Amino acid sequence: MYIVLEWVVWTGKSTQAEKLAAWFRDVYPWKEVVLVREPWWTEIAEAIRILVQGTEFNEQMNPLTDIYLYASARAQLLESKVRPALKNWAIVVSDRSFCSSLTIQWVAQWMWMERVWEINKEAVKNTMPDIILFLDLDVDIGLGRTFDADGDKFEKEKAEFSYKIYEWCEMLFSFPATKKLMRKVDASWSIDEVFQRIIECVKLW
Repeated sequence: MYIVLEWVVWTGKSTQAEKLAAWFRDVYPWKEVVLVREPWWTEIAEAIRILVQGTEFNEQMNPLTDIYLYASARAQLLESKVRPALKNWAIVVSDRSFCSSLTIQWVAQWMWMERVWEINKEAVKNTMPDIILFLDLDVDIGLGRTFDADGDKFEKEKAEFSYKIYEWCEMLFSFPATKKLMRKVDASWSIDEVFQRIIECVKLW
């Protein structure tokens, strides 16, 4: 089983991913449970993340360069961690996925979702999630939270950026590659209540 948690802003996604992995380990102690986070979690993917997110350049990064770098980190993570785990019948919980690129790259780079998907298809290949859990939260509530004061380069953007991301996240529910995989989880409740809703979605699968 391959489960992805996706976000808008400050939804507690990383916390829920960790809780879900721990829950699987308790319920299925005989199964390997692998927790990963994009766009890092391997040595090479982490180096790419630092290059694209944490390196100051004197020139502007071309939008295609940005998109291909994220896709490259994704390809490395999937090939190094996710596919081997799934081949061994492990349970994989992923904090983010290609869905983040489909939505963020449109808003940040003005690149159509279809184009971003075409670039990412080679990285993803046939390793598609079984479920994509979208943690749904009012953007204003999310912006008022302080789970990670630093955030990545996109999470540091102004509020308008997050509003646009939310709009495009909604499009994942009709996008051909993702619409059958999407499940919406109300993330406005407490951490434990949100987690129970996540468990309900997983059990229904």
